[in-house]
Amino acid sequence: MTSWRWRPQLSDSDAILKRLMALHPKVIDLSLGRVETLLRRLGNPERQLPPVIHVAGTNAKGSVIAFLRAMLEAAGLRVHVYISPHLVRFNERIRLAGKLIDDAALSKVLEECEELNAGEPITYFEITTAAAFLAFSRTEADVVLLETGLGGRLDATNVIDNPALTIITPVSMDHQQFLGDTLKEIIAEKVGIVKPGVPCLSAKQERREEKNFCKLVEQAGAPLAIEGKDWSVRKAGNGMAFDSNMGATKTSRDFPTPALRGAHQLRNAGLAIAALERLPGFDIPDSAIALGLQSAQWPARLQRLTSGPLIDKLPDGWELWLDGGHNGAAGKMISKHARTWRDKPLHMIFGMLNSKAPGEFLSPLEGRLGLFRGIAIPGEENTLSAQEVTSEALNLRMDGAVADSVEAALDDIAGQKEEARVIIAGSLYLAGTILKENA
Repeated sequence: MTSWRWRPQLSDSDAILKRLMALHPKVIDLSLGRVETLLRRLGNPERQLPPVIHVAGTNAKGSVIAFLRAMLEAAGLRVHVYISPHLVRFNERIRLAGKLIDDAALSKVLEECEELNAGEPITYFEITTAAAFLAFSRTEADVVLLETGLGGRLDATNVIDNPALTIITPVSMDHQQFLGDTLKEIIAEKVGIVKPGVPCLSAKQERREEKNFCKLVEQAGAPLAIEGKDWSVRKAGNGMAFDSNMGATKTSRDFPTPALRGAHQLRNAGLAIAALERLPGFDIPDSAIALGLQSAQWPARLQRLTSGPLIDKLPDGWELWLDGGHNGAAGKMISKHARTWRDKPLHMIFGMLNSKAPGEFLSPLEGRLGLFRGIAIPGEENTLSAQEVTSEALNLRMDGAVADSVEAALDDIAGQKEEARVIIAGSLYLAGTILKENA
């Protein structure tokens, strides 16, 4: 008779994740020691990965990764992806060779990490990052796209000693309580992912810090290619042109307009194309780049909602949009895009976490909005109140009022006679709540 012993079924991943939240008293505690200890116990899976493209920055990390994934997969390559935060389900953070990790596989790697961590203090992001590396090491792929959390130098993802490329997207003021009170300090933290001899690609940084940024990359010993000097993008007819100074001669190539909306997405697409030009060991054809530009998807970034209960509340001809941006740079982006929406008034429903600065986000939108309705983020204990965010809008002379919920705000706005657009904005947590019901 075959011997056997009873094994408990794998726990539901949500239950495991809930337990992991209790392993450290702080949600954020930037350090590498705890995650390095756990990774050693796991057999250092982070050293068993295909070439890694490591991406840091304040804004556009997710969009650049979305373009890279779409282009690489259009070239027939298998791509692992790690991002954060998720919008609806944790599984969104880990993509194995093109597919979101399933619950069984997620539960397995989380349980292994939990067991080997043995109850020692470790943050949620650190232990789940270790779980992602473990999952990646067990599934064959050609490339890993790795997004930092909020930092760089002490980010849990920065245990990759020899990435194939590093990318720095635009850096701006955000998470000052963890990264520093000045832009110079924050840039120094983000540049912490740069490695000696590893090519670094960077978006154009704020002019006042560009020289300092280049000096930090040079001190790290990395060859730097930067937007505006080594490549640029521009509108060209019904598409975009990518101008490159790579190699002995300048080149210009035409591509279709990116699927992701917003003028800023041309620059993000250009950064992704420049990165693929310089990715050692790969030759991605222009046909794959073009297909990737047209097929890239990135939810809650100027995303138009087309179905669901909220859409049903709107009169015919109205549009509902969603954006998860939550800092001053995101506000500027929406303000700039709003210039292309002059055919209809733009109203806003707005909620934000209490760790953010609503005034910084809203200031660029002064004079561009019709109605403003402030809400508290549903189910989020760290939300600013509806009154707090509305007060910021009123200080900017916006037509603001408090609403009890997204639904109530939309009912109020939809009572206007003139056909309009409505954008729900201010937080990825708010965006995730909306997508659960409307996408």
